[in-house]
Amino acid sequence: MMMTWYAIDTWIVVVGCLAAVACALPGNFLVLRKMSMMGDAISHAVLPGLAIAFIVTGARASLTMFIAAAIVGVLTAVFTQWISKFGKVDRGASMGIVFTTLFALGLILIVRAADHVDLDPSCVLYGAIELTPLDVVWRPELFGQTLDVPRAALILAGVTLLNLLFIVIFFKELRISSFDPELATTMGINAGLMHYLLMTLVAITTVAAFEAVGSIIVIAMLITPAAAAHLLTDRLASMIVISVVLAMLSAVLGHLSALIVPGWFGYAGTSTAGMMAVMSGVIFAVVLLFAPRYGILKLGPARHSD
Repeated sequence: MMMTWYAIDTWIVVVGCLAAVACALPGNFLVLRKMSMMGDAISHAVLPGLAIAFIVTGARASLTMFIAAAIVGVLTAVFTQWISKFGKVDRGASMGIVFTTLFALGLILIVRAADHVDLDPSCVLYGAIELTPLDVVWRPELFGQTLDVPRAALILAGVTLLNLLFIVIFFKELRISSFDPELATTMGINAGLMHYLLMTLVAITTVAAFEAVGSIIVIAMLITPAAAAHLLTDRLASMIVISVVLAMLSAVLGHLSALIVPGWFGYAGTSTAGMMAVMSGVIFAVVLLFAPRYGILKLGPARHSD
């Protein structure tokens, strides 16, 4: 059955919201741990995993590439931690070393051994969120109507649920190890294990969202909603909830802006994923200016974190 235009728009917003929320949930802890660029590092470093999966299997099977890319994503976090710890290198510098090396390796592998695979730079950056409603894999009956559910929506819904369950189950451990790893260790919490579990979650989220929405929105949603929420509250639970709301708002406003704004300047259209990332930045700018206690235009008392 052919999708109507409003059904396509609805699913684009749904996929965008799911990707934004899936990224925003672990993004809160990246912000608190001062590891904001880890999502950027992982999104670049997964390329050799994709290339190796293609070389080994000779096909572009989604599951195989997902597993390979997720493994490389986790290794990115592991290598970054090792270089920072044993090499006495700043964590930001170690991220740059790891992801540029792995990204370059991935490019070499694709050029030398997998040059027949399609690699569209614009797709890598912006994804293909406008096309996700066309890849329907499930058609359940709802109130007598057939609902065409895209593959991207199912995958991102699963990742969002996984991230939410992880945060709910390990909320105490994540909170303490994010603010004070030494205190967490004295309380019997394995701070190192929590770090690698969180990095695994970030890697899975990044890879799952990468194909549908591209790297630009993944990087934006991992950090910007959480950073804005951090300006609005000092409580971690509230910060997580606010970041989810802001992430969804960015996705909705981003799609509306992609439909409306280009016409103001005489253009036919623009990238929906790009506009979602832009709107997350606009929302952050508004919060930065007008946050009740920590906004630029409003001086407040010193920050206290829980």
